[in-house]
Amino acid sequence: MTARRLGAREWLVLSRLPGLGAARLAELAATVKAWPDGWLALLPREAATSLRLWLDHPGRSPLSDEIARAEAWLAEAPDRHLLHPGHPHWPTLLTEIPDPPPLLWAWGDLSALAAPRLAVVGARRATREGLTNAATLSRELAGRGWCVVSGMALGIDAAAQQAALDAGGASVAVLGCGVDVVYPPRHHRLHGRLRQPGGLLLAEHPPGTPARPAFFPRRNRIVTGLSFGVLVVEAAERSGSLVSARLAAEQGREVFSLPGSIHNPQARGCLQLIRDGAVLVRDVDDIVAELTQWLPASSPMALPSQLPAGGDASPGDPLLRWLSGNPTPVDTLVGLSGLGIAECQRRLLELELEGRVAHAAGGWVRLTGA
Repeated sequence: MTARRLGAREWLVLSRLPGLGAARLAELAATVKAWPDGWLALLPREAATSLRLWLDHPGRSPLSDEIARAEAWLAEAPDRHLLHPGHPHWPTLLTEIPDPPPLLWAWGDLSALAAPRLAVVGARRATREGLTNAATLSRELAGRGWCVVSGMALGIDAAAQQAALDAGGASVAVLGCGVDVVYPPRHHRLHGRLRQPGGLLLAEHPPGTPARPAFFPRRNRIVTGLSFGVLVVEAAERSGSLVSARLAAEQGREVFSLPGSIHNPQARGCLQLIRDGAVLVRDVDDIVAELTQWLPASSPMALPSQLPAGGDASPGDPLLRWLSGNPTPVDTLVGLSGLGIAECQRRLLELELEGRVAHAAGGWVRLTGA
């Protein structure tokens, strides 16, 4: 078995080994080819010892109790899932960041991950104008087939996610606690709505994990890593939303910022982002114009002139029709083509061997003449 085909139980064990962070685990996953011997040979001593104990004497390993609790939670309802690399719904955009979570606990509608995703973040103590702008833009994004990703925080986050769901769209919340923990507590209704069709709760922490301050900065890398870009609606000069914007830029994502009055303290962070090169947003068209190649086929904005070059509607290969000279990630191709992720990856490999496509930074491209 290769590292790419490890199942949920193996990924769960690896994620709980001592002294092994997300970045190191990602490095090993890209290198190790054999389970379990390849892992045992390269893991740090303490982690290797813990894994060996679980493999040889599971009854004596504390990891067995964790696995039992995880499997019991997952078995309680069909909308509970444990996502990991190789899972059909694993967001492949996460493989592009340096420290992807080894797994994600999921509660809700996994189809929310099928649409192209944009993160919307901003101030917790938002102004009325900021809340209105977040809701308006999120409704319009949902209407054009985009999924709104955020952290279910007070203020802008919640306004954006609720508006997207109210518009019949999709929204994904990444939590800094277990997916079954409502934080902040006043968002119990939004938490419940995100478990219904169109909504999805994600966390890298096991169910039952309480919210802790140290978890939220780590949570933000997943919010931006899941998304093609991040929109900052309101942010003060020393705002956590600016950290999210920096993370997005480091991950190669587009950064969008909504301007505001120079006299509004909650707009100063957004103005700083624009000064530093973020895309100034006046309306949803400013966002869509920068991310045209990620538009879903069913989007009202996906007019013939806006389809990817070479992406015609004629019968033919289900992937070539959506590829152009602009890199397209695998999960976007899955959504556009209707193929399963395994079939999509297999077909891309075949096309690469035929010299018709190539892998580039940010996704796959169609070669000239293909």
